[in-house]
Amino acid sequence: MDAPTPPAPRRPALTDVATLAGVSHMTVSRVINDTGPVKPETRARVLAAIQELDYRPNSAARTLATGRSQTLGVVTLDSTLFGPASTLYGIENAARQSGYAINISSLRTPDRTSIGDAVESLRSQAVEGIIVIAPHDAAVRALAYVPRHVPMVAVGVGSGAVPRVSVDQVDGARRATEHLLSLGHETVWHVGGPPEWLEARAREESWRETLERHGIAPPAPLLRGDWSPRSGYEQGRLLVQQRHLTAVFVANDQMALGVLRALGEAGVRVPQDVNIVGFDDVPEAAYFNPPLTTVRQDFIEVGRRTFDLLLEQIWGEQTDGKPAPGSSTVPAELIIRDSTSPRSGS
Repeated sequence: MDAPTPPAPRRPALTDVATLAGVSHMTVSRVINDTGPVKPETRARVLAAIQELDYRPNSAARTLATGRSQTLGVVTLDSTLFGPASTLYGIENAARQSGYAINISSLRTPDRTSIGDAVESLRSQAVEGIIVIAPHDAAVRALAYVPRHVPMVAVGVGSGAVPRVSVDQVDGARRATEHLLSLGHETVWHVGGPPEWLEARAREESWRETLERHGIAPPAPLLRGDWSPRSGYEQGRLLVQQRHLTAVFVANDQMALGVLRALGEAGVRVPQDVNIVGFDDVPEAAYFNPPLTTVRQDFIEVGRRTFDLLLEQIWGEQTDGKPAPGSSTVPAELIIRDSTSPRSGS
C-alpha cells in the first residue's frame, strides 16, 4: 500500500507575519500597501518578518484593499520589428524596476475595432493605465475613439488626444543627411519605409527638407521598402542603376543590410564608391560588412519616460504647479562607423 502523499506546505499568511512581528494585521497591511503612518522600528520588524517567512502578498486582495493593482497594460503591434520590440522591452524594464507588472495585448492590425477591443480587455484585467505602441496612421485615427476611463500614453503616435513619447525622428534623419553632405556628396538618395508608418514619413520629410535647405532637389524616384532586408535588397538593385550614386540614407538598418547586399553583388564598394547610413542601431549594425553608420534610438529612455508619464496620470501628479506635460521627445544620436567616409577629393 502506497504511503499517503504529504500535504503541501501552507503558504504564509498576513496573520503569520503579524504574529512574528508582534503587531496587528492592520499594521502589516499598512506597511505592505504604504497606506498609513508606521513607526520606523515597527516597519523594520514587519519587513524582517516578511523576509523570514518569504511572505507574498495576495495581489487580488491588495487590489481590493488599495484600488491599486500595480499592473499596467500595453497594446502593441504583433511585430518582431526592432523598434516596437525594443520599445516594449524598455517599458517592461522601467515597470519592473518600479515594482509594476505588464499585461500585453498584441494586435495584427492597428484599426479602431482592434485597439478598442484591446483596451477593453486590459481594463477588465484591472490595469491602472495603458500604453499604446502603434506608430501607424490607423492607430492615430483609432485612438480618437478610445474612452478615457483609464490613464493612457502612446509611443510614437502623433495624436493630440493622448499624451505621447517619441524619439526625435526629424532630427535623427536630419543628422543622417547632414552627415553625408558634410562628407562631400552632392546629393543623398533615400530608401523610405512604408508611408503609413509615422516614423517612416517623418524620416522621409526631414531628409527632403534637409536637402532643400542646402538648395538640393531630392533625387527621384523615391524608393520604398517594408522595413525588411528583402525589400532593402530589391530597392538596392534599383539604386545601382542610378547614375552618380554616391550616398544613401536608408530608413532602417534591416533595409540597409539588404542595400549593402545588392551593392556588393553589383561590385559597388562601401564606403569607397557609395556611403550608407541606416536608422535604429540594431545590435547587429556594428557587425555588418562594413559596420554601419546609423542613427541610434534610446529605447530604454523611451520606456522610462513613457512609464513616468503614465504614472503622472495615474497619481494625478503635477510639476511646478502645472499639469504634467502631454508629450516627451527623446533625442536621436548619430553613430558613425565604417560605411561612411570623406569622399575622395573632397
